[in-house]
Amino acid sequence: MAWPSSVRSSSTTSSSQEAWGSIACCGGSTERGRPSSEVAAPPLGTLPAVSEERPPRRLSRRSFILTLGAVAVAGAGTLARALTREPVDGTGTLATLSPRPSLTAARSSPSPSPTPTPTRAKQALLIHGAGDTNLDPGYIPAFRAHGYEHAWSGLGGLFERDDLSLVNCECPVSNLGTRYPGKQFSFRGDPKALPAMKAAGVDVANLGNNHAYDYGPAALLDTRKNLLKHGIAPVGAGKDPAEANKAAMFDMKGWTIAVVGFDKVVDPDPQAVAAPGHPGTAGGHNYDAMVKTVKAAKKDADLLIVAIHWGVELDTQPRDADVALGHRFIDAGADIVLGSHSHRLQPMGVYKGRPIFYSLGNFVWPNFSTAGATTAVAEIKITAQGKFVPRLIPALITSPGHPVLQG
Repeated sequence: MAWPSSVRSSSTTSSSQEAWGSIACCGGSTERGRPSSEVAAPPLGTLPAVSEERPPRRLSRRSFILTLGAVAVAGAGTLARALTREPVDGTGTLATLSPRPSLTAARSSPSPSPTPTPTRAKQALLIHGAGDTNLDPGYIPAFRAHGYEHAWSGLGGLFERDDLSLVNCECPVSNLGTRYPGKQFSFRGDPKALPAMKAAGVDVANLGNNHAYDYGPAALLDTRKNLLKHGIAPVGAGKDPAEANKAAMFDMKGWTIAVVGFDKVVDPDPQAVAAPGHPGTAGGHNYDAMVKTVKAAKKDADLLIVAIHWGVELDTQPRDADVALGHRFIDAGADIVLGSHSHRLQPMGVYKGRPIFYSLGNFVWPNFSTAGATTAVAEIKITAQGKFVPRLIPALITSPGHPVLQG
């Protein structure tokens, strides 16, 4: 299978497939059957960034935060509302007017200048993102034979050597709950898998996807608790919309980093989406609310990462609607967008100097086919001056649940 080489200019997928509950999940007809024990490595090609390039914005310095930052979701909108870009001035910043000193103040004795708040110099950052990760030993029996370390042993310690790593956790990780009715594919990960996941260097797990609710609210909330217990920050789901949209905050190397997650795929029905008094995922069908969450998170951060579950399964190119939404996230303040759900690797784009990984494909997943086993890890290097250098590191799921880097 050839690797994806470009972002298509027009979508061939009907927008009606975005309707709630209409998207089948995790295994189209080409993916069913027993996973093969080995998949031959496909020819690796280049993955150019197809983009509208603009110089990167200079990131502002802010005070640091060591805990999870609260970001409330609000606002209303409709799915059909036209996507618009935020106006910017020539400098990209808002000018402020200093108040004129009063006559009394001007005649008084000068007071000593206030001591400036010390700021820390920013250092270079290295960030990684990976796609669909499943910790269900019933779906990946190889875990029973090889242990959960098997999921991460093909990475050569990649996530351990970076500053921040994120995966899309495509299952609740809990012993609680009952299977949600009406779904063809339901997963429940083993909490015993989390120590190996943390030891491999995973820092953030996006639960904003259409499987976080597979075993109902008890399992979803227990998953958050289990992840936090093992030092992994959950995003994209919670006890209510406020918690589901809460940003995970990290302070490192002079940067404050925020991460939020959204679920734009809902199956079998919208019950999986968080509502007042109802646990669920951070809903991704209200574009205005998502943009408001992104803007609020960026107020407290120098760097903002958006993880989003979107698109159509088995598609190898992003849809125009998702390209436009990714651009809107960047316009609202996002610096990195990490997409998932299609179970196929899709191209990377760059918009205004910021990377959008439209789909990172499968990662810790069965290797049902060569197409599904062909994957990659998103790598983003950020210089101390705020320049972004993104790329896709080729990887292959050589056996069930075992991704191996290829370059």
